[in-house]
Parts: sequence; C-alpha cells; structure tokens
Amino acid sequence: MPPAMNERDNDYLGSLRDYYAEARRIPSYQRICELMGFASKTAAKKLLDRLESAGFVERTPDDDAWMPTMRFFERPLADIAVRAGAPDMIEGTQGELLLIDQYLVRQPSRTVMVPVKGDSMIDAGIHDGDIVVVERAKAAQSGDFVVAIVDDEFTLKELALEKGKFVLKPHNPAYPVIRPQGQLEIYGVVTGLVRRYRG
Repeated sequence: MPPAMNERDNDYLGSLRDYYAEARRIPSYQRICELMGFASKTAAKKLLDRLESAGFVERTPDDDAWMPTMRFFERPLADIAVRAGAPDMIEGTQGELLLIDQYLVRQPSRTVMVPVKGDSMIDAGIHDGDIVVVERAKAAQSGDFVVAIVDDEFTLKELALEKGKFVLKPHNPAYPVIRPQGQLEIYGVVTGLVRRYRG
C-alpha cells in the first residue's frame, strides 16, 4: 500500500514549491533535511515517497533524481469570484485546484508567449511589460486581438473591419489605425494575458 500524506506534508510541499521557484529543481535529501528540520535523509526520502504517491513528484526517466509533475504546479482556486466593488470573504474558501498552463493554453504546440512593448493597447488593459498568450494558426475574426506582421514588423492590435477591409486598431488615441496597403499577415490570435505586479 503506497504511503499516505500526513497533516504536515502540505507545509513541506509548500516549502518544496518555494525552493523550486528559486532553484528550478527538487532539492537533495540533505537539503530537504536542512529545509524541513529532518534528522535523517531517510525522513527526506519518505517525504518524497509520500509526495510521489500523491502525484506531486516523480523520478526522472533515468531514475537519478526527482522532478515535479504537473500537479506540483497546481494553485488553489477560490470557490468565489472576488468583487471589484463591495468586499467578500475569500480566506478559507479554497475550491478546486488550478494549473495556470491548462487554464491559458488550449493548443500547446501552437502557443507562444509574447512580451508586450509599448502602450498602444493600454485602453484595452494590455500594458507595456505584459505577456500575451498567442495561439498561432487560429482563425482570426474582427474584434480579436492579434499579433500581425506589418512592413516586416510585429504589432499587437485589434483586428477590425473598415469599409469591408481589415485594419489594425490601437486602443490608445495617440496611435493611428493601421491600414495595410498589401496583404495583412496574422501571426496569431491573443487568447490570454499574464501580468506580474511588482511592489
């Protein structure tokens, strides 16, 4: 019978996730002992065995180290939406678990993460420094935000129709609508956005 996780293992898992976020690897048994306050490497191995049984870690293909599984990267998803107006209680309302990649990416082989530079889409809530999730080979329609190629340069704009022709519409009045003279090439359609706040 596989070992079951105990009540402290969620705390240990949190520490391993923090370590992985910085080091990009699962620590050695010795390092786990130092992080968790274990007295022996046997305790560290037993912890990883329990986490393996729960689906959070697994052995590498050549069986020489531990590595995270997809479940290792799950994050708690609150079972209520937060209001932008009157406050609601969120603490203690964890619902299902969320894997960011599964939420944002539908076609991994055709998806590219593209950094945003500039402020031409700021009124649409897309800021300089954001990262847009772009699905290539997705059919673009009027109203979609797209990454297009114009005069051999990439630009992020809203695809719009004007007098029966496609144009690229900025969301900042300081920028003009782009009206391609030749064929408009769509690199991909924006399907999501990632922003990290600092401070």
